[in-house]
Amino acid sequence: MVVILVLIAYLLGSIPTSVWIGKAFYNIDVREFGSGNAGATNTFRVLGKNAGIPVLVIDILKGTLAVALSYLSQYKYGTPEFTNLQLGLGVAALIGHIFPVFAGFRGGKGVATILGIVVCIVPFSCALSLIVFLVVLFLSRIVSLSSMLAGISFPIFLNLVLGNTDPILTVFSVVVAALLIVTHRKNIQRLLHNEESKVELFAKK
Repeated sequence: MVVILVLIAYLLGSIPTSVWIGKAFYNIDVREFGSGNAGATNTFRVLGKNAGIPVLVIDILKGTLAVALSYLSQYKYGTPEFTNLQLGLGVAALIGHIFPVFAGFRGGKGVATILGIVVCIVPFSCALSLIVFLVVLFLSRIVSLSSMLAGISFPIFLNLVLGNTDPILTVFSVVVAALLIVTHRKNIQRLLHNEESKVELFAKK
């Protein structure tokens, strides 16, 4: 049963929202434009908010629904086994988002899907990291920088501020932070060369 749930979680994560919406409604593969990424940020950049908002919402829900599959298991809510399964399902969905079987294993960076995962498992840490994201975005108008700093803050809030004692959650939080850095390698290079694009937060259009 656990194996089946993990497989379903991976397939949920593999739904290439931006690619399907781009091709269905705009006859465009977003991976061929902008940053070349199949995520919500590049969808906003290439196709605008009418496509970007649905992609963002669905990509978040992929992580949330994957974690929710844990309620179909034999484990009881609140037990270590239940939490571990939630983490496993979340990781499976995240892998699916980054390497989607339905889109040639060329997916997004996983920021929105990570949000959908952690908001279910550790909502308080997630909320604090989201505040970091919003503050950095407001000050810098750079989504990639905001995402990375929010990811780095996540294990800090979870383990040092909120006092997590679950070693599995600790490992998960550190892996999430590291993964966000790894998947933003090209963004880091552009940041170092002052070439990273900025978003207009209060644009009238």
